[in-house]
Amino acid sequence: MSLLRALLAVPVSLMLLALTPAASPAPSAPAAQPTDTLLPSLVAQGGAPAAALLAKEQSGGGTRYAEAGPGIARADHFRAGSITKTFIAAVVLQLASEHRLKLSDTVEQHLPGLVRGAGNDGRGLTLRALLTHTSGLSDFTTDTRGLVPLTPVQAVRIALTHPPAGPGRYSYSNTNYVLLGMVIQQVTGDSYATEAERRIIAPLRLTGTSFPGSRTSLPSPHGRAYTTDGSDITGLDPRVAGAAGELVSTLADLDRFYAALLGGRLLSPYWLHEMTDTRTAHGLYGMGLFPVKLPCGTTVWGHNGRIAGSYVRTAATVGGRRVLTFRVNTTWIADPDLEPALLATEFCPRTS
Repeated sequence: MSLLRALLAVPVSLMLLALTPAASPAPSAPAAQPTDTLLPSLVAQGGAPAAALLAKEQSGGGTRYAEAGPGIARADHFRAGSITKTFIAAVVLQLASEHRLKLSDTVEQHLPGLVRGAGNDGRGLTLRALLTHTSGLSDFTTDTRGLVPLTPVQAVRIALTHPPAGPGRYSYSNTNYVLLGMVIQQVTGDSYATEAERRIIAPLRLTGTSFPGSRTSLPSPHGRAYTTDGSDITGLDPRVAGAAGELVSTLADLDRFYAALLGGRLLSPYWLHEMTDTRTAHGLYGMGLFPVKLPCGTTVWGHNGRIAGSYVRTAATVGGRRVLTFRVNTTWIADPDLEPALLATEFCPRTS
């Protein structure tokens, strides 16, 4: 199995109007790209009711939107799933840059006595291990299937009924980021949501992005969300994922966030380098980001997000100069080859 397809298998585990004076000619929309023609395949072959994408290029390429299928729109709010992890990781690294914690700190130092059981021991687990998914902690959503609302402590306790994976081995686990959310609160006195809003959402003016807590409804406007069997699951308690996947956002906001993050607006060069250093996870994952090397040799950075009724993927070039976010309003894309094909078509140079 390829790296990209392996990452796609992990469980949980968006519109600005430009107004011009009446006397000025309206700007022409960017020409459709081959990526846009692939979008209907997410519906026809991928089994999604609808799909949408928003691409942005800083060097004169402008912004491009495309959609396929009914009931989806550019300004929709949707659940972003594990893209939440990139926000959480950025907050933790900001706290590290402020010397309020160290990545070498153990979980025990911040959450004493919490991580004990079935061979798991927080005294030997560092924050770096949580950020890079090398802690070995079991993924609580394997037990809950991402459908049971839990407190953070409940989620951790479920994970601790299972023995850890091999020490230092990359093993994607939502439990890691639930713990990081708890660490943020312990260090700052505020919830991870409050810290992310203050440090990221407000400065970047991500007006469509929020941490809903226990609110089961989506902000307006929004479409519907469906499970793979067609059941409507638009109303969902975000506590099924918490700090590992609670986020609600929009296509435009996610493009703006990843462009700003990879462009160095949220972290200094040193800490951005830390975030994109994949050595701890053996080349598979940084900290809240993972790389994908495309067939043409271009590497893109970003994350995917899956939660019941929603799948979203954001990818950006180094420096954030070019970014793409696409989404479907269902949990899974039936054909796993569609996503890598879409990324390659978007980011690899086109020849005439």
